[in-house]
Amino acid sequence: MTPGTFMRKLGQQKTLVFMSVPFLIWLIIFKYLPLWGWSIAFQDFKPAKKILDQEWVGFQHFAFLFQDEHFLRVMRNTLAMSFINLVLGFVTAITLAILLNELRNVVFKRFVQTVSYLPHFISWVVAASIISTALSAEGGIVNELLMWTGLINEPILWLGKGEYFWGILGASEVWKNVGWNTIIYLAAMTMIDPAQYEAAEIDGAGRLQRIWHITLPGLKPVVIILLIMNIGNLLESGFEPQYLLGNGMNVDYSENLDIFVLKYGIQMGNFSLSIAAGMFKTIVSFILLFSANSIAKRMGEDRLF
Repeated sequence: MTPGTFMRKLGQQKTLVFMSVPFLIWLIIFKYLPLWGWSIAFQDFKPAKKILDQEWVGFQHFAFLFQDEHFLRVMRNTLAMSFINLVLGFVTAITLAILLNELRNVVFKRFVQTVSYLPHFISWVVAASIISTALSAEGGIVNELLMWTGLINEPILWLGKGEYFWGILGASEVWKNVGWNTIIYLAAMTMIDPAQYEAAEIDGAGRLQRIWHITLPGLKPVVIILLIMNIGNLLESGFEPQYLLGNGMNVDYSENLDIFVLKYGIQMGNFSLSIAAGMFKTIVSFILLFSANSIAKRMGEDRLF
């Protein structure tokens, strides 16, 4: 596109441009201007001194991060929880969307959609309280059901054993967000030409065959775009559920990168180290996003840009 063509298109869409100006101002002020703070990661930052009077230490904090066993454990937890959430999020949301799409009883379909959407609007503070109560060793519904069915003989302290935390978090994320995540897939299904289903039915294709050969291929572009975006956020495993459900007994499995940054930056006052960790997360997220988008482009699939 030549500069002249670009300016003509810009003039034709001036209303949209003016509507975008407030967002661009907000983006620059709150997203780009604060990036100067990254310089603290290369300093031995002391709050009492001005930013230009700080002692510069180069990549010392980054070197410490990659040699620190605590940080490596935090990275393990972050990647593990993100991967679990990624897999469960896609599988459960797509499955529920397909099942809802196949329902013919409109009243029951709306009821199921409403029930599955509701947990998304509950804050994690309330949700964590519900989950903790359900998993309680004293009267928790999970232990009561397992003991009633004979699967266990005595209550289990679920949140007291770190090896259970990743599974609990994955199940909690599914319960809270699966209904909300189905919305985009249901919207994508409405774009599939109904004539394809009619033709397949005339040819003798069963319901499962129609799902496999029509519905899933129709969802493929949306799934790829969402997968690229989620890969870019692979180091964003969350903060609130880990912070609220974590405790001293499961900290080796519940502490992720965001909690690590909070602990060093706020509680211990090591701002330089916390910013170095946050800067590392941002750079890796950019690399993952562009890599996933490039791979999709080379494979001839839909991509973000």
